[in-house]
This record gives sequence, C-alpha cells and structure tokens, in this order.
Amino acid sequence: MRALCSGMAVDHRVVDAQGWAALAQHMHAQDARLLALWGSDTRLQCGGFTVHACWLQRDALTLAELVLACGVTHYPALHALFPVADRLQRALRDLLGLQAPGMDSRPWLRHTAWGADEFPLRRDAPERGPERAPEAERYAFVAVDGEGVHEISVGPVHAGIIEPGQFRFSVVGEKVLRLEPRLGFAHKGVERRFQQLTLNEGAGLAARLCGDSAAANAWAYCMALETLAEVRIPPRAGALRALLLERERLANHLGDLGAIVNDAGFGFGLAQFSRLKEDLLRLNAQVFGARYPMGAIQPGGVAFDLDDDAQSMLRTQCGVLRREVERLKVILDQHEGLQDRLAATGRVAPDLARRLGMLGLAARASGQALDLRAIPGLAPYDKLGVRIAVEQGGDVAARVAVRFAEVFESLRLSLALLDALPEGPHTLALPEVIAPGLALGVVEGWRGPAFIALQAGEGGRIARCHPHDPSWQNWPALEWIMVQDIVPDFPLINKSFNLSYSGHDR
Repeated sequence: MRALCSGMAVDHRVVDAQGWAALAQHMHAQDARLLALWGSDTRLQCGGFTVHACWLQRDALTLAELVLACGVTHYPALHALFPVADRLQRALRDLLGLQAPGMDSRPWLRHTAWGADEFPLRRDAPERGPERAPEAERYAFVAVDGEGVHEISVGPVHAGIIEPGQFRFSVVGEKVLRLEPRLGFAHKGVERRFQQLTLNEGAGLAARLCGDSAAANAWAYCMALETLAEVRIPPRAGALRALLLERERLANHLGDLGAIVNDAGFGFGLAQFSRLKEDLLRLNAQVFGARYPMGAIQPGGVAFDLDDDAQSMLRTQCGVLRREVERLKVILDQHEGLQDRLAATGRVAPDLARRLGMLGLAARASGQALDLRAIPGLAPYDKLGVRIAVEQGGDVAARVAVRFAEVFESLRLSLALLDALPEGPHTLALPEVIAPGLALGVVEGWRGPAFIALQAGEGGRIARCHPHDPSWQNWPALEWIMVQDIVPDFPLINKSFNLSYSGHDR
C-alpha cells in the first residue's frame, strides 16, 4: 500500500462493525483524540456505504474504514466514548443518511431547504439543491425548567460582522444554567462541490474553506494530493509554506489579542493590535500578492518566490512586531483591572479538556501539550525545534498567554526560516496521471489541526474530499464552561476561543 500521509505515520485498518467498536474502545483507552468522522457513497464500488473515523495520537494517526453491507445505513456509535462524535454523527446523518444507534435525532447541518429524506452527498442526489421555499421550522432546544428560569436567544443573525450561529441560554438572573448552540448556518455544500473538481482544482477550494485558515487548509489538501502523487516538494517550497503558515498564525493571534482585551473594556489594546495586524496584512499584499494569500500554496509547492528585497522586508517586520508586542504585553500584564477580568473567567480544567478531546490553542491553554509542528521528522519544522506553548489555567488569561507565547515563537520561526531558506526550485509539476486512492493531510493551523481526507477518482478527478476544522472539538467546551459563568462573560469567553463557523459548517 502507498503511504496515506506524508507528514505522519498512519495505521490504516479495514474493519467490520465489531472491529470498529473494539478499535474505538482501544483508542479511548490510549487517550487518543477523535480527529474526524465521515462517510462516502461507495455503493457502486462496494455495494454499500463506507464510514471512516480517524484518531490522533501524539505523533501518529489511526484510520478505521468500515464498509456497510448493501442496504445497511447504521454503524456503531462513537459518542459515548468521544463527545465530539455526537455532532459529527449528526452531520453524517444529514449529508449521507447514515445513523448511529442512540445518537441525537435532531438535524445539525440541514435546516429548512432539504427534506428529511434528501441527502446531498449521495450519488443519486440532484446536482443543484432544492429550489422550493424553506419551510417553517422550530429547532428543539433542550428546555430547562424551574423557578426563575428564563431563556435568552442570541443569533443566528448577530449585531456585528460575526458569522451566523444561534445560542440559547437558560438562566436564572445572570447565572447560566445551560448554553446550547446551534450551528450549520454557514453550510455551503463544499464537500459536494469538491466532487465536481479535478484534483488540482481542489486546492483552491480548500484554501477558501475558512478565510483565516487558508494556508493551513491548502497545505493539508496539497499534502494529501502529493502523497497520492508520490512526490516530495522541494525543500524551499516547504520552508515557504511554513513561513505562510506562521504569518497566518501571527495575523490571527494579533487580531484576537486586540478583540479579547476590547471585550474586557480595554479599547486601547484593540487599536494597537489591529494596527499591527494591518501592517502584517499590507506586507502580505506587497510580498505574496494578497493580504490573505489564498492562492499561494499550490500542488507541488508554492506559487511565489522571495527575492532578497522581500526577505529583507519580512525580517525587518519580524523585529518591529517583536518590539511592539513586547511593549503591549507589559502594558496588559500591569493593568490590574484587565487581569482581574481575564483571570478565572471561562476556565476549562485540564482534565475536562482531555475528556472532551480538545485540540489546538484552546487545548494547550488547558494543559494539553499537543502541537503537530513539534512531531519528529515533520519538515521543515523538525530542524527548528518548535517550543510548544502550554498553560495550565484554562481560563481567558491562559488563552491570552498562549497567544502571546505563540506570537513570539512564530516570529522566531519566521526568522529562522528566512535565515536558512534553502536554495533551489519553489515548485514542481505533479504527474499527469494519479492513480485512484485515499490519502490524508493534517497541518497544525493557528486554531489546531486542519485535516483533509482526499479520495482520488478516475481521470484525475476528486471522488471524495472531507475537510475538518478543529473547531468541532472545541465548541462543546464553550457550553460546559458557561455553566460556571454569567451571561455578560459570554462575549469575552467566546472571543478567547474564536472558533470558526465557516470552517466548521463547510
């Protein structure tokens, strides 16, 4: 068998239903994270549907493949062991019509346009979505009863430019008894769209899954495609991809630091961090051709190269950003009112983070030392000695601290990449013919691991592509911790996570 992922070792197991359940128990016992769950309509090839689950351990992936018998639409549930599976199973049911026993029966991605018996990822689904008018719908939020209990509904349309998401608070006074979100409003039919594209065209769509994670998603897609093509990109291309990824991390962390302290009433911080983010984006436009360079990472390498002047400008900006952020960190750390607002607010204890299977920045703020950039042998980071930023507090203050640490580390990594930029080409041509097969791509984006499962079909076309954003793993934590807090804390806590709607809803 060909390798399934060029970045990590993959243990690929084809199992029956009993083996699926046994493997899930084993992964739970090994403290693995359920990274993704998806299905495919393989009735023409295999007689039945296929369900995949992928688990992440510290430096390896385990991929389970379950082919259902003809006419079977049920598979063993995972939500009792892995809480994130609850909504993954609901999305799989909405898109493909496959059920897991005991799962939540409410829809997740489908709202009012699709009928209950219409599944857009089935091969016999129409190319275009239904054109009928949406039907009236009342979503069955879980009711909380008791003396003095009332409900506050927020969204899905919000007052600012935030993407759509609905939040139902059950409260007594300001104390939150339950928070239940409903997402899926940003669902765009991306997985069906992938199946209409060639393998090369898919990279452009992957970069546009979520605008703030373009580099991570595009790299994950290209990693999977290059694995299928059995090629290794030139070292210079790998270094330039990493540089793009670190600048994407910097842009988001700078923006979030300003937005978080602004929600705590410190408008000065918003102005200063926004200024720094704008400077970074303007240099992106000058050097890479776009503020958010969605077309920069392409199959076989990158679409640009850096001359000496561009490298000099990037180095200079790294130095300026470090000095400016260090000054701002001192100001924030010495502001007692601000620190009092951040400390102990929205705390996710390390044990809860582990049990929920959290990933990425939010998990590292709760004691989970997992960063794929630090995996041995993962180029080009294996030569840079990535320092994982970890905090134990799990509160807003801890998530701010992790962001600061990652800003300084990204600046160090960017300079190291520029100082040791390999000579040679920045791209190579992929083979004209790529054999059908399955490959995975996973890259540590600024939120956490961006994951792509890519199935190549005949004629260089995409048979199936499943993207997964780490926000799936972290949205449930927001619900758990709000029970400890009050309604006015929600904007601050929510911003300290800054989870994706578009990337999550696909």
